[in-house]
Amino acid sequence: MDLHEAERRVRELRRVIERHNRLYYVLDAPEIPDDEYDRLFRELRDLEGRYPQFFDPNSPTQRVGARPLDRFDQIKHGVPMLSLDNAFSHDEFDQFVERTNRFLGREGFYDFVGEPKLDGLGVELVYEDGAFRVGSTRGDGYVGEDVTQNLRTIKGIPMYLIGDGYPVPKRIEIRGEVIMNKKDFLALNTQREERGESLFSNPRNAAAGSLRQLDPRVTAQRRLDIVLYAVGGCEGIEFETHLDVLEHLKAWGLKTNPRNRLLHTRDDVFGYFSEIEKMRDGLPYECDGVVFKINSMSTQRALGEVSRTPRWAIAYKFKPRTAVTRIIDIAPQVGRTGILTPVALLEPVNIGGARIQRSTLHNQDEVDRKDIRIGDTVVVERAGDVIPEVVGVVKDRRTGSERPFRMPERCPVCGSKIEKLEGEVFYRCINISCPAQVKERIRHFTIRGAMDIEGLGEKWVGTFVDSGVVKDVSSLYGLGKEDIVSIERMGDVLAGKLIDAIQKSRDARLDRFIFALGIPHVGEHIARTLAMRFRDIDDIGRASKEELRRIEGIGPQIAESIHDFFDTRENQIILRRLRSYLKLTNPYETAASGRLMGKRFVFTGGLATISRDRAKQLVERNGGSTTESVSKKVDYVVAGDQPGSKLDKARALGIKILTEDEFLRLVGDET
Repeated sequence: MDLHEAERRVRELRRVIERHNRLYYVLDAPEIPDDEYDRLFRELRDLEGRYPQFFDPNSPTQRVGARPLDRFDQIKHGVPMLSLDNAFSHDEFDQFVERTNRFLGREGFYDFVGEPKLDGLGVELVYEDGAFRVGSTRGDGYVGEDVTQNLRTIKGIPMYLIGDGYPVPKRIEIRGEVIMNKKDFLALNTQREERGESLFSNPRNAAAGSLRQLDPRVTAQRRLDIVLYAVGGCEGIEFETHLDVLEHLKAWGLKTNPRNRLLHTRDDVFGYFSEIEKMRDGLPYECDGVVFKINSMSTQRALGEVSRTPRWAIAYKFKPRTAVTRIIDIAPQVGRTGILTPVALLEPVNIGGARIQRSTLHNQDEVDRKDIRIGDTVVVERAGDVIPEVVGVVKDRRTGSERPFRMPERCPVCGSKIEKLEGEVFYRCINISCPAQVKERIRHFTIRGAMDIEGLGEKWVGTFVDSGVVKDVSSLYGLGKEDIVSIERMGDVLAGKLIDAIQKSRDARLDRFIFALGIPHVGEHIARTLAMRFRDIDDIGRASKEELRRIEGIGPQIAESIHDFFDTRENQIILRRLRSYLKLTNPYETAASGRLMGKRFVFTGGLATISRDRAKQLVERNGGSTTESVSKKVDYVVAGDQPGSKLDKARALGIKILTEDEFLRLVGDET
């Protein structure tokens, strides 16, 4: 197709894909099957690769793909994001109404809008000319963190507002709550528990922790949702009521809560509260109360705010669900990365319809802080109405027979030494062959970004380990088809495909192999950093902690983790076996002496002749590094088409600005 046809098709695909995103993630009314959606997405991605001049940061293909940040920049809110006062009884709500009446010198009741109170992370989305430009957390209400990259991964957030009968303002600040639904929270914690990672105590913490990841690819793997409910600054539109605000948000393609309701009387308010409280167990999200807002915007403006809280809204909170029971024992549980998590074994108790027998105690520091002992009578709460958590000890019931808990010196599964790294709260079994870790370590070894062994997913890894044909990651490469063909539901064809995929992975990049090893704190970025600094895996193994610490981006904690991994005898044995099977190549071998050694780059705007990923690869292969944030530590800003605010900031800081051609000459690429 010619250039005009390609541009037309790209625009059409973006529009169609965003429409289906809205149908699926906002309206819960999908029209096409997943495979058809995937086909459209692949076509768009392929066209954008062939025609980079049509780059758009708000394209559906750009929701994930940005590189990890070094830190979050701060953003000042145009209009403060205030917190709400709480009420815990009908009397306290009545007192709130009386206060508003006294302030306005009137009597009577107001029209309220009731909204289920979602316990997530408050955010602000800024749209300019209908396009999503920047997103930030609430922070302290006045200044938040720039989490634009991570918000782009949430498909319930439209990249462009639609009109649908309501004019789109030139600029608008939209407030809402990023949440994680209950089923997704349980699935995430199940995965983390299996991997030996610390558990999130409730969906709110999970949502907050996911949204504040420096690597947006991590955020994209967590199923986050968003509900919008307010407007900050807005150019060109005056809203008469809060209900009017909600109608505009919905018409613009934003997700609002379908259970929001206009309430006219006191009985309406308390009836609505009772209704939501009764249905809270059946709601897909965590709900800890109801927010009531006076509907009239002129009344809201007249009331204003006091001490960072609005006078025109209040959160009426539900009572928490708790029960009292006894800790029978505390058992350390070993996960994928070797982390030992203390788990309280409880006398069974019913909380909110669920039979509770176990509760994570997170780590030894948390046990000590709460002074939790074996035999204690404790108060257990279903945090977020989902996960059980020991919130306190009933100390006046102690008999003197209670025993403090201490982490063991040896792994309860394999008997290897337990270590606690400096600066960590976790104790770890550092034996890579520990049976409690093997399955998840092998599964991690096979994923994309690591050794990428296609078809060898969680199911078959578990089957191979349980059947004894695989004992650690190195034994994968000793497998023959005859070893697995007789496994139930395997068959000759599938067995052949899996063995071929394993053999294909023998030719591997050093950085991916490092990541595949599952060294604590070593993700894809640190793995790439190590490959750029060292020639091969043996060089990394010989590096001292001091040498590792001198590498930019590797602090004492990471350095100690890397050193201890290579210093562990069991790991050395497996590494020797792996090296005998694998052919490792290092694409960054020349980086340490490259022309850009130590130089840091920021890219802004669309590049015409080269993709953003290719440009970043050229920087790294010449010894440099890239970041998403402009700061005094940046050496060059490469400005493409429509560069945005990063260019202005670079000029203000006096940073060297390069055109695309100047950049290509600098890296020696004449693409």
